[in-house]
Amino acid sequence: MIKVVIFDADGVIVQSKRKFSIKLEEEYDISRDMTLPFFNGPFRDCLVGVCDLKETISPYLPVWGWDRGVDEFLDVWFKAEHKVDEELAEYVLSLREQGVLCLLGTNNEKHRFNYMLDKMGLKNIFDKTYASATLGHKKPDQEFFSKIYEELGTVNKGEILFVDDSIENIQGAGDFGFHTEFYTSMENLKKKISLLSE
Repeated sequence: MIKVVIFDADGVIVQSKRKFSIKLEEEYDISRDMTLPFFNGPFRDCLVGVCDLKETISPYLPVWGWDRGVDEFLDVWFKAEHKVDEELAEYVLSLREQGVLCLLGTNNEKHRFNYMLDKMGLKNIFDKTYASATLGHKKPDQEFFSKIYEELGTVNKGEILFVDDSIENIQGAGDFGFHTEFYTSMENLKKKISLLSE
């Protein structure tokens, strides 16, 4: 019997039609070749809360030709990927009504995570929310799953389902001992939960 479901954000409950990197290229002439060194480098420290995104990204913006300041850059970024899957959100709420604890577990730095909770309303959808920036570890690191599991108290690993659209993250959660569902559709997710509830 599943007592807890941990949902990923991007690619699961958040379904953006167009990635921010594409928006930067198409509307602001800032190519992925320009931004990749940042996102594959210093940004990784922001994801685990070691560095602050606003401070870390500021020196890069003039190099990319952005002259509107860091706050407006982040505003454009976060709004570009502001798309909640409302049907899945309703399903999460229905699971909670049935007594299933529903958690959000995402790899995100603190500013976008707070935007997701407040502006996108994810704090009203889930019982509790976790981000790599606050946990100090990101998926698929075992410590990410361990820190969440420690807070659950008496729940067994076999009573937890982890839902993600990343094979690496699914593998990490499976290695930790959780049931997993590689997210492709809400229909398949419902089938998995029904199967595990038998």
